[in-house]
Amino acid sequence: MAAEGGGKEMNEIKTQFTTREGVYKLLTHSEYSRPNRVPFNSQGSNPVKVSFVNVNDQSGNGDRICFNVGRELYFYIYKGVRKAADLSKPIDKRIYKGTQPTCHDFNPLTATAESVSLLVGFSAGQVQLIDPIKKETSKLFNEERLIDKSGVTCVRWVPGSESLFLVAHSSGSLYLYNVEHTCGTTPPHYQLLKQGDGYAVHTCKSKSARNPLLRWTVGEGALNEFAFSPDGKFLACASQDGFLRVFGFDAAELHGTMKSYFGGLLCVCWSPDGRYIVAGGEDDLVTVWSFSDCRVIARGHGHKSWVSVVAFDHCTTSVEDSDPPAEFSGSDEEFHEQIHFAGGRDRANSSQSHLSKRNSTDGRPVSVTYRFGSVGQDTQLCLWDLTEDILFPHLPLSRTRTHTNVMSATSPPATGSATNTTTTTITTTTNPPGTNGNNTVSSSSGNSGTLSNSVPAPLPRSNSLPHSTGPAGGSTTPNSHMSSKGSSIIDSAFIATGVSKFATLSLHDTRKERHEKDHKRNHSMGHISSKSSDKLNQLSSAARTAKADAAKTLGTLLCPRMEEIPLLEPLVCKKIAHERLTVLIFLEDCLVTACQEGFICTWARPGKVGLLPSQNPTNSPSGTVV
Repeated sequence: MAAEGGGKEMNEIKTQFTTREGVYKLLTHSEYSRPNRVPFNSQGSNPVKVSFVNVNDQSGNGDRICFNVGRELYFYIYKGVRKAADLSKPIDKRIYKGTQPTCHDFNPLTATAESVSLLVGFSAGQVQLIDPIKKETSKLFNEERLIDKSGVTCVRWVPGSESLFLVAHSSGSLYLYNVEHTCGTTPPHYQLLKQGDGYAVHTCKSKSARNPLLRWTVGEGALNEFAFSPDGKFLACASQDGFLRVFGFDAAELHGTMKSYFGGLLCVCWSPDGRYIVAGGEDDLVTVWSFSDCRVIARGHGHKSWVSVVAFDHCTTSVEDSDPPAEFSGSDEEFHEQIHFAGGRDRANSSQSHLSKRNSTDGRPVSVTYRFGSVGQDTQLCLWDLTEDILFPHLPLSRTRTHTNVMSATSPPATGSATNTTTTTITTTTNPPGTNGNNTVSSSSGNSGTLSNSVPAPLPRSNSLPHSTGPAGGSTTPNSHMSSKGSSIIDSAFIATGVSKFATLSLHDTRKERHEKDHKRNHSMGHISSKSSDKLNQLSSAARTAKADAAKTLGTLLCPRMEEIPLLEPLVCKKIAHERLTVLIFLEDCLVTACQEGFICTWARPGKVGLLPSQNPTNSPSGTVV
């Protein structure tokens, strides 16, 4: 049993970890799995996924959990940190033949203690609507696979609707369904409604109403995941071609795009206030994208393999009052426009409303901390803080270059440059017009260094990376110091003496070494259905095409170079499972993770573990992952 082990045993499974809020602890008796608790042989199976819904049970125990393991689907009362899990009594259990569940989603609007609407997507392309409380199967969509023959990758109810839902397939298509309509007995015929860069939207031509209502064709390759914005007005799509595309959902218009540093994007999520999107994928990075500026504002490096899930923690994301800044180089309107964006939009949850209210009703600047997490195929959980030194550099608005600098506190700032507002080793620089400056914190005391025109940040620490060595003990993405050629980008008149080397990923190193290494690992023979030379030639051709496309976008707004934006390091980076992680969900009193062995783990938030009763030995897991 080890809690914080500082890397003495890299393969040691962690059962607790510490953040500024306190200690998160794994609750072994709150673990959910198949009733026999035997680790699932995950070879060739689809990822384990978890869905939650609250049925507003009067007893106060209204949380319900659904998860898939192989061909099996389970539905339980979720007791969380309150009581031990009783795996002997599932509310519903289903075993499927000829296909496997791949994803599922509850409709929160229609959920009651007597009935819930659960959508389940399958590897053969069908979508099933079931009620696990009544143990009923209502409808089966795409039953004959006339709409799409590829597997379902993501299914979601349209926010605010009791009947509309959206389904993504590995074909790259996205379909809008209505539960009240049938799918017809013939393949649908489509008519072009709208098209743009990398996407097209078609309506279904039919004399009578039938499914699908709309077909979206997005990018090239699989559409791996999509997510609705908190207000339900926008749709973010993560595709295998490496692009994040954000659409206005009702108008079917493209709002903005982003390109991964390498490989496909596998997951995406929105911040609680809808201002930022985080995506992860095959480049082993988490990428933060600004909705208002339509640009990448930071990347996070901590994983050593593909990132499978990203999620914001709405309970830890915070906004605090801050003292007025001493100076601000831009106009007041420009400054407040940054932190007031989207303040008038409808809010879908309490966290979002809180952020909006504080930003729109208080005339003073605010200090913002967004907490998000990620899990990956490296079996690691990473937690990240997105702080105001990254979000609000308070420089003239620009979208070209942002360099993360670390300077000695003993070095005098250059004329007209940043003023060190703390006693720690933090200083920032002012970049020339056309570039974005940025703050970087290397202090252990937690005070953020700010520009003379910025807001003092009372945050515990920043997680922008001030050195070249990541905390994860190595990665497939090598870090290197910035070359002399890269440093010539910045005007020396704006740089104070004593600048340490930039924390970057060298383009020269990564373009060749990383591409070859990741392709050998991620496109191994296990991913190829046939070992024929034709398949290998197709794969090689696809790799060459992907490399050429990546070269075109690298260094642009779609995909900035590593030295052009801040590089975040994780607050926490812990190995918590034996098999790859597939689930990360933040709840009010805990966070939930799951691995491909079929174990769903509950981690109590600081202070919440005291609510637990004494552990019942009869319910102790015999095959836990820790």
